[in-house]
Amino acid sequence: MLNIVLFGPPGAGKGTQSERLISRYNLVHLSTGDIFRANIKGETELGKLAKSYIDKGQLVPDSVTIDLLRSEVLKHDNPKGFIFDGFPRTQKQAGALDEFLSSINSSISMMLSLDVEEDELKTRLMKRAEVSGRADDADPKIIENRIAVYKNETAPVKSYYDNQNKLIGIDGMGSVNDITDRLYASIDAN
Repeated sequence: MLNIVLFGPPGAGKGTQSERLISRYNLVHLSTGDIFRANIKGETELGKLAKSYIDKGQLVPDSVTIDLLRSEVLKHDNPKGFIFDGFPRTQKQAGALDEFLSSINSSISMMLSLDVEEDELKTRLMKRAEVSGRADDADPKIIENRIAVYKNETAPVKSYYDNQNKLIGIDGMGSVNDITDRLYASIDAN
């Protein structure tokens, strides 16, 4: 089973590239944001629990997030693999994900980390704001904050996978197709 953590800062191109990887390798896309929304909308027990934290402005605890992911993974019979999007965001979450996957005789195959220069991230996010109308991509101060949060809180997860020899840095600069080709080459070499 091919299980990929697609990683990178806001604006690195994770959404665009994950669509291409899903198509080429027939993977299941697991976005924690999508899973939260679907469970809250469906009023599942886990959705209600997650909503109780969100309504208070709190982060959903790792245990609840893992339980939501677990239920989503187990819905699929004999998948070729998964792309994890938006998770893990902390080393503790990475450990919990490893524990869960181990319990179903699987593991993370690799973390593909899209490396993009900060000025390019800002340019991409501003362009995305024009196209998608996302207000959080249009405000330079919000962009700065999102990049800072990524650097301080999320980027350390890279060392977790690096210590397992599963981290693969991908040059995220250049055309969308060039970046896709680099991702394909990295996956196919492993």
